[in-house]
Amino acid sequence: MNWLQLLSLKRFGDTDIRYRNKQDESRLGFEVDNDRILFSDSFRSLQDKTQVIPLSQTDFVHTRLTHSLEVAVVARSIGRIVGEHLIAKYPEIAHAGYLKTDFGTITAAAALAHDIGNPPFGHSGEKAIGEFFNSGQGKEFKQFLTDKQWQDLIDFEGNANGFRILTDNSSGAGSGLRLSYATLGAFIKYPKESLPKKPTNQIADKKYGIFQADLPYFEDLVKELGMLKSRSDQHIAFYRHPLAFIVEAADDICYTIIDFEDGINLGLIEEEHMLEYFIKLVKDTIDTKKYYTLKNKQERIKYLRALSINVLINEAAEQFIKNEHLILSGEFHSSLMNRCAYEAQMKDIIKLSTEKIYQSKEVIEKEIAGYKIIGDLLEVFSKAVINDLNNQQTSYDKLIFNLLPQKLQELPQNHYERLLAVASFIASMSDSYAILLHRKISGNSF
Repeated sequence: MNWLQLLSLKRFGDTDIRYRNKQDESRLGFEVDNDRILFSDSFRSLQDKTQVIPLSQTDFVHTRLTHSLEVAVVARSIGRIVGEHLIAKYPEIAHAGYLKTDFGTITAAAALAHDIGNPPFGHSGEKAIGEFFNSGQGKEFKQFLTDKQWQDLIDFEGNANGFRILTDNSSGAGSGLRLSYATLGAFIKYPKESLPKKPTNQIADKKYGIFQADLPYFEDLVKELGMLKSRSDQHIAFYRHPLAFIVEAADDICYTIIDFEDGINLGLIEEEHMLEYFIKLVKDTIDTKKYYTLKNKQERIKYLRALSINVLINEAAEQFIKNEHLILSGEFHSSLMNRCAYEAQMKDIIKLSTEKIYQSKEVIEKEIAGYKIIGDLLEVFSKAVINDLNNQQTSYDKLIFNLLPQKLQELPQNHYERLLAVASFIASMSDSYAILLHRKISGNSF
């Protein structure tokens, strides 16, 4: 792979080449990507989607929106550090007009969108959609789908749904938000289709990132960016866009440190653990005199969190720069943070967070509720769209069908795209809207 291709400013539908040195410096194309994501309905809905604690009533626990904003800030910082190195290393990049800040802007935009396809109720939302089709009422539809189409549904993936949202053309107004190819490439964490599942130990094979319905967009994208195929058979799989490693690292840093912070603020983790675990990250940068002058827990948490994130930002950038030649050739098969000097410390924090936060009674109880809500919504909407396809709609089906957004009421004449549209529609809901709609269809809203 080469950087001039990887930094493509092209957007879906373009007929002319976009050159970096001809960009309007007052509003660059990569900055437009950031703006379009920020102002989108899908991004706005993240303000009411679970990050760690589902439906938390406190005012200091993170939602998907605040998490995404923080990941974008961290990704921008890593991207700028890396960009400065790459601009110096490859004169042709600077000659084409690119700046070190472009790398930060691209990674920030991709990071801003990294959770845009995730369902309500946290990661249990993905599992609830998959289990509806795999072992619930939706399993009756398997006979109408190919193996790969079926895998898309039973292993529903928020990353693939995010790509679908960003490139959605259902309104007929172009391909979704029409982001630059560079930003879309950096967004795709798992550039492969759903089968075969986890065929190798490469990080890009851990999950999948593209639904069957969206392969035409994906294939055009990887061709333009010059991304490398990772398989020689009929299955579609590519090595990552290099900047996707930075987006992933920013996400890893934020959820490791900030989920831990949320657990302390909620009282799920003792404050004593904070210093015990964070000191391993900040022992070379902490000002102990300043730390002990801080008067309350929140101030102490903020100080240690800021130091920890700064240490990990620099470590992530160092790992990228050190391994850049392997990343470009598709020979780097790990996450950046799994190679960093603080891997063991991060794993210790995640282990404690898993025990004290992710498996806490409050989280488990509300995830169970999410399973029920998502399963029920999928049942009624799936029946409505499939009965419409088969001209077997009941009066109730017609009422349910009319609850779909206008752009989904003219669906393709096949089972797969209709079921995928329903799954994506429910995944787009905020936690509160999913609860409200569930109450309405259950007759409990009166």
